[in-house]
Amino acid sequence: MGTGREVFGDALPVAERYAAFLAEAGVERGLIGPREVDRLWERHLINCAVVSEAVPADAHVVDIGSGAGLPGIVLAIVRPDLRITLLEPLLRRTTFLEECVEALGLDNVEVRRARAEEVVKEFSVDVATARAVAPLERLARWALPLLRPGGELLALKGERARSELDEAEPVLKRLGARSAELLQVGRGMVDPPTTLVRVVAGRGEVVGRRQRAPRRAKGSRKRSS
Repeated sequence: MGTGREVFGDALPVAERYAAFLAEAGVERGLIGPREVDRLWERHLINCAVVSEAVPADAHVVDIGSGAGLPGIVLAIVRPDLRITLLEPLLRRTTFLEECVEALGLDNVEVRRARAEEVVKEFSVDVATARAVAPLERLARWALPLLRPGGELLALKGERARSELDEAEPVLKRLGARSAELLQVGRGMVDPPTTLVRVVAGRGEVVGRRQRAPRRAKGSRKRSS
């Protein structure tokens, strides 16, 4: 499957420093489990990096419940055109994120200690991301108010993605979602491909739900062969 060089290209050295930071400080502070160290690249870094395929160029992205910076920091590394806000309510995690951002020299990233519902009046962003934060039904309530009309929630989900989407449909309708669908990104790079639930903010009911692979965003970093 895909290697770090293929996914991160010229940004691989930065990704390697981030992986080392996760394997050391991340484990010491309880943000990453010790058993995850041996599979940081496949399960975490590459799995998150391929999300960039679904993110439009020059977008402002809010990563909700950023934790150890997955996927927010990874997106900032692989896509320097993006402006990333890492939104995290816990002090020990925001401290970790701030140290990590400084150590990696990521000038396209800001760290904000807050819950999504506390900053709803401050944000009108293009994309909200989340990984292992909450069921879609609850996550949508936090994320959609942060999005501009037509903005997108990209939620990394696992085997229950379809079930979560079905269960969340009434909530998405009440929130005025324009559409909701399953996407698979990273084909040929991760096995299985990363599954996203994409919800488009707007007025009106959910009108489309299908599973497909997105086209590569115009501003995506070109992978080296």
